[in-house]
Amino acid sequence: MTTIAPINDANDFVSRSAIAIQVQDLHFRWQTGSTVLDGCCLEVPKGEFWMLLGTNGSGKSTLLKLLAGLLQPESGSIKPLPKLGFVFQNPDHQLVMPSVGADVAFGLAAEQLTAIQVKQRVNDALTAVNLQPLIQRPIYALSGGQKQRVAIAGTIARQCEVVLFDEPTALLDLDSQRELVAQVQRLVKERGLTALWVTHRLDELDYCDGAFLLESGKVIDQGDPQRLRDRLMNSE
Repeated sequence: MTTIAPINDANDFVSRSAIAIQVQDLHFRWQTGSTVLDGCCLEVPKGEFWMLLGTNGSGKSTLLKLLAGLLQPESGSIKPLPKLGFVFQNPDHQLVMPSVGADVAFGLAAEQLTAIQVKQRVNDALTAVNLQPLIQRPIYALSGGQKQRVAIAGTIARQCEVVLFDEPTALLDLDSQRELVAQVQRLVKERGLTALWVTHRLDELDYCDGAFLLESGKVIDQGDPQRLRDRLMNSE
């Protein structure tokens, strides 16, 4: 079961309050006994865009699912997260309504908003991702990049403070990849979002504030994204 470490003093509280995502000594294994996370620790500052690197099987996607509450850790601590959004690798797995506007509005159903408030939230979110003119467009008529932007608009409409991205550019062409990561960078800065983005694409490191390198279920390096990119390129 997840435990929350105690806050010892006022200074500790201030430092913790500046951290949006905090994971300490996290352990997770599958029922088969296979260890995925083995003492994983990381911190993402509020209002910053960080990326999570690592080979297949290093635990990246599992860590995101633990942060989102889709899985429960064996031990360790996860700081309680504010309202959270999750953008999957394949947007077809999370877009459920027939049109762009209806899909963004769908996530607001539980918030007991008026019709005017819903309309305002949807328009604001679609404007933020440059899709407002497509509000009536059927989901099936969108490109892969546009679908991912609809998924992001859904998190903005819900006023999520933290957004997790699980390889959102994996199925996109090169131009759409660059457009999406640049747009997320802009949204983080303009709206004060905190983003953690899983990727295998080293060129995407140009857009983030920092990065983590995950290996065998733990963070083995972190910090300057260009330094981490150089490390990975030199290891190939």
